[in-house]
Amino acid sequence: MAAPSNPAQRISGVPHVAALINGLEKLPGKANLLWYLILGGLFLDAYSNAALSAGLSPMVKELGLSATQVGLLTATAPAIAILFNPIGGWLAARIGRVKPLLLAKAIAVAGALLTAYADTFATVWSGRALVGIAYGIDFAVAMAMLAEYTPTKLKGRLNLWQCVWYVATTGNLALTLVFFELGVGTDIWRWSVGSAAVFAGALLVLQLLFLVESPAWLASQGRLAEAAKCLHRIYGFNVEAGERAQEQAEQPSIGFRHTGVLFRKPYLPRTVLSTMISLTQSMQYFAIGWYLPVISLAIFGEQFEKATVGSMVFNAAGIIGGAVSAYVGRRMGLRLSSAVGYAMAFVLLLTLGLGFGSLPAVLAFAVPFLFIFFHSAGPGANGKSIAALSYRSDIRTLGTGITGMLGNFGSVIGLYIFPQIKESLGLGPTIALLSAVPLLGLVTCLIIKWDPTRSGIDPDEEDIDFQAPALAGR
Repeated sequence: MAAPSNPAQRISGVPHVAALINGLEKLPGKANLLWYLILGGLFLDAYSNAALSAGLSPMVKELGLSATQVGLLTATAPAIAILFNPIGGWLAARIGRVKPLLLAKAIAVAGALLTAYADTFATVWSGRALVGIAYGIDFAVAMAMLAEYTPTKLKGRLNLWQCVWYVATTGNLALTLVFFELGVGTDIWRWSVGSAAVFAGALLVLQLLFLVESPAWLASQGRLAEAAKCLHRIYGFNVEAGERAQEQAEQPSIGFRHTGVLFRKPYLPRTVLSTMISLTQSMQYFAIGWYLPVISLAIFGEQFEKATVGSMVFNAAGIIGGAVSAYVGRRMGLRLSSAVGYAMAFVLLLTLGLGFGSLPAVLAFAVPFLFIFFHSAGPGANGKSIAALSYRSDIRTLGTGITGMLGNFGSVIGLYIFPQIKESLGLGPTIALLSAVPLLGLVTCLIIKWDPTRSGIDPDEEDIDFQAPALAGR
């Protein structure tokens, strides 16, 4: 006589779905594949950003761009992302996680191709604007979906997005070097940007074929039967739909009108912390890390090959730091590891800026290398991870979208202001001036004590009054 099969568990809402996932010790094979497929979108975001950076000097020469045009061009994608971070979050809250991710890949293909075939500043700008739309939508949704796919014991894995960022940047630099050796000349930037379209297209097809909707989002919409099916497809759980919990049934559909909930208790300190980390880390990265090819030219000489290889070596520090960040975040917590990273970044930027041009060769190399390492091991990864882990599933993408929008102001400031200050003061004094940015991040981490990996709080079990005024409870 056959042994009776285990009876199916009944799910009644998001807390039950979250409890099932959080009870896992590790991700099964299918869930692991989907997890990295979502992470692949963040690889594309980084690759698309790096694609212009790697060929910036040849493009400036070919199109005859002024410093102001370079600043506008490099700041375009993050500036557009400021608007589309919350739009992406809103879309994901209304229509699910998968559709906005697919839309972002299609837009990324169009943006990369338009840029690659551009022959005027206006056309390049238009292409980069499309890249910014894709970047804004994808980042807001992908981080939230990764958080919803990941068990509590593995939440530190979210920080791997930082490692992937530097792998993508290094990969683009390596490919650009190959194009250079093939003798494509000043068109090297077109090949670099065009290769992003290939990656975006491949990722679009793979995500279209394999991605599964977030069970937590489906449950938040009352679609418990679909949530049960997705839980089975992703994790192999034997579950079925139960009766929807009353408190879940009474929650309103999430829209922009609910943004105020992010700025009152219990979310206010979480929003401020994740926003300030996102703002300051992106400012210091996009002012320094994004311009590593320029810094490499100043340190290693004017040869394109040497400067590109130097940038790849610097980015290797980001790969190591990003990989370490998951471990460090788990051991120290996201807030404390951010504070340590900021403290080291402050010292290193001040040293590099004040000693630029006069440092011994060993230090001239070691200081930027260590800066990228401590940046990626600490605050570089943590702002977006904190945001993704701090909110309930039904408002998670709204939270990641809004904090991402505010944080992207740092990217715009870094990318637009840096060329202007650099042209007026020179590279060294500009870097020294920017040491104030990690100092601000450090102070924020010391003042606000919230850490989602240390709080013992499951946001999906918190009751939130969506009707309360925005200033209530402060």
